[in-house]
Order: sequence, then structure tokens, then C-alpha cells
Amino acid sequence: MTEHEHVRVAVIGSGFGGLGAAVRLRREGVTDFVVLERADSVGGTWRDNSYPGCACDVPSHLYSFSFAPHPDWPRTFSGQEHIRAYLEHVADVFRLRSHLRFNSEVKTLTWDAEELRWGIETSSGFLTADVVVSATGALSDPKIPDIAGIDTFPGKVFHSARWDHDHDLGGKRVAMIGTGASAIQIVPAIQPEVAHLTLFQRTPPWVMPRTDRAISGVERWLHRQLPFTAQARRGLLWGIRELQVQAFTKRPGELGVVERLAKRNIARAIKDAGLRARLTPDYRIGCKRILLSNTYYPALAQPNVDLVGGLSEIRGSTLVAADGSEAEADVIVFGTGFHVTDMPIADRVVGADGRTLAESWKDGMKSLRGATAAGFPNWMTIVGPNTGLGNSSMILMIESQLNYMADFVRQLDVLGGRVALDARPRAVDAWNREVQGRMKRTVWNVGGCESWYLDASGVNTTIWPGTTTEFRRATRRVDLAEYEVLRATGPRTGNTGKKRTENTAKKAVEAGA
Repeated sequence: MTEHEHVRVAVIGSGFGGLGAAVRLRREGVTDFVVLERADSVGGTWRDNSYPGCACDVPSHLYSFSFAPHPDWPRTFSGQEHIRAYLEHVADVFRLRSHLRFNSEVKTLTWDAEELRWGIETSSGFLTADVVVSATGALSDPKIPDIAGIDTFPGKVFHSARWDHDHDLGGKRVAMIGTGASAIQIVPAIQPEVAHLTLFQRTPPWVMPRTDRAISGVERWLHRQLPFTAQARRGLLWGIRELQVQAFTKRPGELGVVERLAKRNIARAIKDAGLRARLTPDYRIGCKRILLSNTYYPALAQPNVDLVGGLSEIRGSTLVAADGSEAEADVIVFGTGFHVTDMPIADRVVGADGRTLAESWKDGMKSLRGATAAGFPNWMTIVGPNTGLGNSSMILMIESQLNYMADFVRQLDVLGGRVALDARPRAVDAWNREVQGRMKRTVWNVGGCESWYLDASGVNTTIWPGTTTEFRRATRRVDLAEYEVLRATGPRTGNTGKKRTENTAKKAVEAGA
């Protein structure tokens, strides 16, 4: 990366969102772009999460790009290593390697209102860009709760997304904190090898059977020889989930039949009535993400596993649960999720008025069509506010946002010259009123649970309250009426503008932005 580098577009992150953005930019004829990645390889959350048992809970043929079908998925639900390998394959097939900048963590992004460009300070140097596409993802920065006495614990502590593969759990007393999507995969994977496993549970999840199986050689041959068969498979998987969303958004009161199926799943593996009661949620199914596993409940029924309440305190090697029970542990594994409703990159983005995006979002994340934010011209996010799904593949939402990104860049080209688009506050507010209005009747809001979908104020800033078809329609084109068009006056100042942008970035860092 040269000192004076300027690019048309800077993409942040090289997971599904970042690589998808890179492929789409190339397809649009934009080759003057970089992908800034803080790690040393692509993959995003599928690089970072390598814990035992890590796998996707969305079928493989739906959890992949429509423009990069993969006929050789080995299982109906793929493991982490296969998904990571797929993303490496995408980077190679679409010739993205020359655009990748590894070990380049973004420190600050600062808007230069005179130059109409972003100054980007990274761990490997400084550059500027006309447009920034933030694809840092919602599952990128682990969240560890503030537990009293954690500094007194003498053993090993790590988060599921930062698994320490050098630390052997064999014969150890392990405390697993949390019962979310990661924990229900980790527990059955490590239970046979540990001396004892204590699972700390605040709220039980709903867990349905996982219909996973090996994809036969015949099926894979068919998908290679007749690609339309893989497309049909993907279409069927997508269609079923589009129908399911109707129950979550329009008829949450009718989800009782699904709950009965989930309760049967518990009863099949858990014979102890007391344990069964503690594993049965008291909220409507779907309020939190429905988890899939055939091995979680059988693992909990084993004699070397105890289920206790949420972790409340640590006294040396003794962990105290909310129900008063105590457990001794040699290792603590936090499966406590990520910073989702307080996007970490937001602290580093300094907009037109000198405020950070985090300051702008202090009362809750708001964006226009899940992509752009008022006061942050030519900046957009992939997997932004209210673009998450509780029932289907995020790749569908990512591809819709890539459509929006592509048209955003097209509009800048049509307008010509040094130009920027800044989302109008009234457009952002109108979009969010509509989204939150639709959210009111959904199971995510009325299901009776506290989930990671909700922010500190109890507002659901995470989930999209509709079908993927509706979102694709809403993000097909950029409506210029929703944007203020900004034009630069005078010639671009080159290094002088660079120095001004660097100074602004430096001040932002010194101010704690």
C-alpha cells in the first residue's frame, strides 16, 4: 500500500459481504478498489470461528452465492472448514487476490467534506477512497460479559470465536458459558473428552432436529453435469423459508404446533423430568433464533455434564451460578455472542459533522434500506441495521445489498464529477418507521424473550421483518430523492487534501473517536 494511494472504492472485511462486494464491483467494471482485512486471510466469521463442531445452520446450497454455485458440498449442512474453503475458492475464481490488503485493520475513517472522499487510517498505512463499503459483519467482535471476579480465575479463559486449539481440554473441568448457537455445537463436541462439563444457562433455547446428512456422489455428479438441478435445490430451500416467515411475522400465535415438535425433541433425549423442565423455554418459539442439533440434548444427559443457572460470580477456580450452585473449573469458554447492536466499526467512522457513527447511533442504529446513514456520505454497510434474518440465509440479504451498492456507484458515475450522496434524515426516519411498524407484531417483538436482536433500549435493530423477496425489491435501485447530492468545487488538491484528511483523522483519534 503506497503512501498516497487513492481508490474509487474501499471495502472493509473479507467475509461473505466483503468478497461479494468485490465480485460485484468487478462485474460493474470497477477495478480501482481494495479490500481491507485486519487478519491474514479471507473468511470473516468463518475464519475466526473454528471451535469444535462449528457448522452452519442454513443448508449449504442456500448458504452460498447465487453467482458462485458449489456443486460439491459434502453435507446438507456444511462445517466451518468447508465454508472457509469455499470463500478462499471465491477469492481465487473471481481474481480478487490483487485487491486484498491483509493485516490492514481500519483505525479511523474520516470524511473530508472539501475533497468529498474518505481518509482511511489503517494498521498498514493511509489511503483515501471516494466510496467506503463496510462489510465488517455482525458476528466479528466477540462479547464477553463483565463477570465479578473473573480476574481471580487461575485457569484458561477464551471466547468461542477465539478458540485456543493449543489448549487440550482432555481430562479438564470445563465451564461453558451460554447456550446459544455456538454452545450447542461445542457441548456435544467436547463432552466425550472432558472430565466434567458445567453448562451455565440463563435462558434455554428452542432446539429442533438437524436434518443433516452426507450428499451422495450421485447428487454431486448431477449438480456438476446439470447445474439447473442445484439451482432447483436452492430454489426449493429458499421457497420453504419464504413461507415460514409468514408465521413469524403475521401469525406468531400459531407457532404452538412447532413448539410441540421441539418439546418432543427434548423428551426423546432427556428422561429426567427436572432437567427437561429446565431445558424447556417459556417464550414463543422463534423469539430467539431456533437452533438445530441432534446431539445437544443427548450430550446434556451424560453423567459428566451439569446444567446450572447463568454465571453470576467467579471466586478463584469456583464459578457461582445465579441459582446459587457452585462448580470448580480449569477452563472457561465464553459462548456469549458478539457486538451486534453496537457495531464496533461505528466508533471509527467520523462523518460530515465531525461526529462518529456511534455517536449518531447512540439512541439506536438507523440506516436507509440497511445501507446508508445520514451525515455519512458515500459510506454504506453490508449487513447493516435491520437486515438480519431469523429463518433463512443471510447470503440472500447480502446479495440484495450488493444490488443497492452497485446502483449507488452507477448513480455517482451518471451524476459525474466529484460527487457524493448523503442519505436525507427524513428518508432514514421514514424507512425506520416503516420497519419498526412492521416489527411490532412479529414473534421477535411479542414472543416474550430478551434476545440479542434487541438493543439496550429494547428496540429490534437487527432483524428484517419481512421476506427476502420484499427486501430485494426495496434495494433494487437507489432513489436519488432519498439523498442529498453533494458536489465538490475546485480541483482536487492531491497531497494537500491528503494532509488535511490525515490531520482530521488524527484529531478524531486524540478525541477518543
